[in-house]
Amino acid sequence: MAIKIVTDSTSYIPKEYVNKYDIKIASLNVVMDGESRREVDIDNKNFYEDMSKSSEIPKSSQPIPEEMLSIFKDIIANGDSIVGIFLSSKMSGTYSNANMIKNMILEDYPKANIEILDSKTNCMQMGFAAIKAGEAAKEGKSMEEVVALAQYVLNHSRFLFTPETLEYLKKGGRIGGAAALFGNLFQIKPILTVVDGETSIFKKVRTRKKAVDEIVGTVLNEIELKGLGDVIVHHINCEEEGMKLAKALENKLGQKVGIQSIGPVIGLHVGPGSIGIAYYTK
Repeated sequence: MAIKIVTDSTSYIPKEYVNKYDIKIASLNVVMDGESRREVDIDNKNFYEDMSKSSEIPKSSQPIPEEMLSIFKDIIANGDSIVGIFLSSKMSGTYSNANMIKNMILEDYPKANIEILDSKTNCMQMGFAAIKAGEAAKEGKSMEEVVALAQYVLNHSRFLFTPETLEYLKKGGRIGGAAALFGNLFQIKPILTVVDGETSIFKKVRTRKKAVDEIVGTVLNEIELKGLGDVIVHHINCEEEGMKLAKALENKLGQKVGIQSIGPVIGLHVGPGSIGIAYYTK
């Protein structure tokens, strides 16, 4: 009996890790111009180009219950167990939905072993937890060990990013603890993070360059103190800047640093031009 990892599409895990650890992805959805589409079926670059031309702000929604139910049922019917790691419950109903699906599965399979974790974050801060859990599961570790490793990564990780504008966060209502920034929009360039499941202010600086430099400095200082687990650069439709940031980190760390585009569900709330770093320490 194996342990299978299930997460949602807002983890934005690079495909090589999804394939290597057989991670199952439940897709959130995006509604734009009256059309609902699964996030995993959308080309990021085309989406952001279309979003800039759209007369309305796109909306996101959690995975349809049938999709998650199918994923869970296939795993349990095969005799395997599930560790589910999902988008912050303060940002989406996906975690709540996963627990509902778990209870439905238990009605038909009372002995099913299913653990559901609220990541209290998103993007690769959540993705790293799923990858580490997948690695542990592939090594044959116990359910308790897999869950503990996932939780360790979540507890020792951070996602720091700076948006091009706060307008998308404001319009989408996902600003969380960063609401205090409004009223001073044009005097600062904020560095944001996720604290206790909500977007929050990490630091306020004057320019985008200072914001990126501050993010890099914070990451390097923490890695020097605690050691590096893994790191990745995230960007929203600003790949060239993302590649430059990854290269700068590579020069400092002496190792390859990946780059990953953030998809529509998080992107429509944060906005094109956002850039940042997700990482966890040892």
